[in-house]
Amino acid sequence: MALSADESSRLAELLTSRATQVTQRWTEVMAGQLRGRLSQAELVRQVQELHRALTDALGKGAADLTAEEATELRAVLAELSRGQARQGFSATETASSIFGLKDALLAELEADQSVGTLRDYVAFSGLVDQMGLFTFESFVRTRESLIADQAEQLLELSTPVVKLWEGVVAVPLVGTLDSARAQVVMERLLQTLVDTGSPYAIIDITGVPAVDTQVAQHILKTVVAARLMGADCIISGIRPQIAQTIVALGIEFGDIATKASLADALRHVLRLTGVETSRRQPRREA
Repeated sequence: MALSADESSRLAELLTSRATQVTQRWTEVMAGQLRGRLSQAELVRQVQELHRALTDALGKGAADLTAEEATELRAVLAELSRGQARQGFSATETASSIFGLKDALLAELEADQSVGTLRDYVAFSGLVDQMGLFTFESFVRTRESLIADQAEQLLELSTPVVKLWEGVVAVPLVGTLDSARAQVVMERLLQTLVDTGSPYAIIDITGVPAVDTQVAQHILKTVVAARLMGADCIISGIRPQIAQTIVALGIEFGDIATKASLADALRHVLRLTGVETSRRQPRREA
């Protein structure tokens, strides 16, 4: 519901003439909603900025929040939403901070006994509702963006590529290997092979709880991609349960070297590189 020109003018006049009372009451309502999670100085700053942007928009003749005259007001609301989303506030707390303007307006309108007071309050409330919904939508978009960024960061952290020594890198996989994560594994492994010039890579699946057809296909694609880069892959961590599953599913690893443990894979690579290894004998008691 858009404000008429007269309603917009009256609201602008009210916000201007009663600025101190409106901002003070609005700050008190916000403080109650946020329960001390923001300092008093920060609350006052936010309310004054919102009050100024709203007054300017109405002074320019904005009939609702979608009007061109309300561009700055929308920007202020969006910035408030982004800030509170990053600080861990809920969407309800953020929107309720805007709805607190209704209490401030009601307190000032109650002193006016004119016939149009109720009608003005209903009209003003419609604009505040638009502001609250806009804030809610901006908050949700910001929170979704933050969650997506955090998920990407966790995905990168969960797929490290480690250079063991010159010419050998390892990819220790932990957890479920889905399509998105498999793509990250492949990209990071190939990039590391290019950066280090390593001819050998160990893909350790000891921490992968189960290997099904999809997981096996992801691993095979990674091995093939590495071979195209001139590197041989060794798959380690083939536990008895996983071996039985692979056989039951009819999955063929072909000529890809597989080892039961990471230690076996390391010894295999050392032999391929011409390094002799020997098991250390336990020290005998004198």
